[in-house]
Amino acid sequence: TYGGSFLYHMEQNRVAIGFVVALDYQNPYLHPYKEFQRYKHHPRIKKYLEGGTCIAYGARALNEGGLQSIPKLAFPGGALIGDTAGFLNVLKIKGSHTAMKSGMLAAEAAYKALTSEGSSSNTPVLLTEYEESLKNSWVWKELYQVRNVRPSFNNPFGLYGFLAYSGLEAFILKGRVPWTFHHHPDYAALKPASQCKPIEYPKPDGKISFELLENLARSGTNHTENQPVHLRVRDKKIPVERNLKIFGGPEGRFCPAGVYEFVDDEANQGEKRLQINSQNCVHCKTCDIKDVSQNIDWVTPEGGNGPAYSYT
Repeated sequence: TYGGSFLYHMEQNRVAIGFVVALDYQNPYLHPYKEFQRYKHHPRIKKYLEGGTCIAYGARALNEGGLQSIPKLAFPGGALIGDTAGFLNVLKIKGSHTAMKSGMLAAEAAYKALTSEGSSSNTPVLLTEYEESLKNSWVWKELYQVRNVRPSFNNPFGLYGFLAYSGLEAFILKGRVPWTFHHHPDYAALKPASQCKPIEYPKPDGKISFELLENLARSGTNHTENQPVHLRVRDKKIPVERNLKIFGGPEGRFCPAGVYEFVDDEANQGEKRLQINSQNCVHCKTCDIKDVSQNIDWVTPEGGNGPAYSYT
């Protein structure tokens, strides 16, 4: 499974630690949150955490599809810039520089469009020059050079084949190959539960590793009571009839906030139903991406409620 981690040393004797799991993982029993908790007990990591106090928790989905996943950037009255559009250099795990440059190019295109002759306040502005200038900038060149790094992980030779190929192309060939590998939808990579082995995770110790809901409280997430639900399920039968019966209910594992859980259905004895705890949502948007049936829609919550991150 593709992934990684980071540990940043900060002021006031603090560390920020994170764990990344690519959402094209195959085993439905994999639990990204619990993988993170187990990772913190590795001797090389645990020594930085022992004796400390966990003060914050958060989660989000990284947009790391690269060049092949960049959508149409300009639309009437607006544009996609920065991480919203997916300008992350996955090889360097850096995107701040490309995000800032895209913002600069969008601002230049907006100024030119608003001050040019023929512009009218009656019609929305379309920043067509933004897309063109971005493709002629160093941002596009940088992303083009590493376009095959992420998709090359899915090769017949496994991890070592990925390391050899991606290293050769990224550092020696600099992307100067006549081919471009394609991505696959993350949700489509999931295998039926019957083809996979369940994963046993150690119980959290309450010092280095924690139960999910205990950490969730550290995110400060909150949603106004009785607001419209921002997690929408298209077909209420699919989670049980397909996701649970065939794939073992991956919703209860891939969510890092405990939003989804299968509970006993009071109306139908012996059956299960999907319960959505939308109050818990930290807006990582994983459900919208990884749901194997593409039956869940994450939409922006009313009022902008959600996690109140202070240190993350």
